[in-house]
Amino acid sequence: MRTVIAGGHGQIALKLERLLADRGDRPAGIIRRPEQAQDLTDAGAEPLVLDLEATTPAELAALLTGADAVVFAAGAGPGSGADRKNTVDRDAAVLLADAAELAGVRRYLIVSSMGADAHAHHADPVFETYLRAKGAADDAVRARTTLDWTVLRPGRLTDGTATGLVRLAPTVDRGPVDRADVAAVLAALLHEPGTAGQTLELVAGNATVEEAVAAAAGHDG
Repeated sequence: MRTVIAGGHGQIALKLERLLADRGDRPAGIIRRPEQAQDLTDAGAEPLVLDLEATTPAELAALLTGADAVVFAAGAGPGSGADRKNTVDRDAAVLLADAAELAGVRRYLIVSSMGADAHAHHADPVFETYLRAKGAADDAVRARTTLDWTVLRPGRLTDGTATGLVRLAPTVDRGPVDRADVAAVLAALLHEPGTAGQTLELVAGNATVEEAVAAAAGHDG
């Protein structure tokens, strides 16, 4: 399975690339800076250099040729201003959806955030812009009937040791989740078409990743 990951040098993306390569899949990661390429190669992924803020759907679609799935894991990152929350977290996600349609890639996973919706309110105006941008991206992707999309909304991201135990459902109580566990859930979702058309929230929990994804797909019984 060939999976192209937008935001290929991000923390979750690098973990996902390693997981996919280890199980024999063929991951590729879109990166903005050529000097990031070695990190992807070390993770077992093919580096694809392209600036998502300065390209077209057709140019991006050319990189998706032969892909079985795409994952949007890009983000403007901490310290970026409101403008880049819109150009990366919102617009680049829509761009990837446009490109996937052009390339004929149906499976689309998007890493969003708990609290991402059109009515987001937060004391920090930049973070509120981020939540609104994520929500707008989710809405744009979910409107595509040509895509088998899954929206994954993790809780507060942490950098501890992966537990392999999560809670995954359309609505869960707020809580933390390790980035490595997010990557593991993404890897499982890619091989579970029964989760297409769902928006799922993710936090640490008591179910194994395999159990949680199977239950989300309706295979729990």
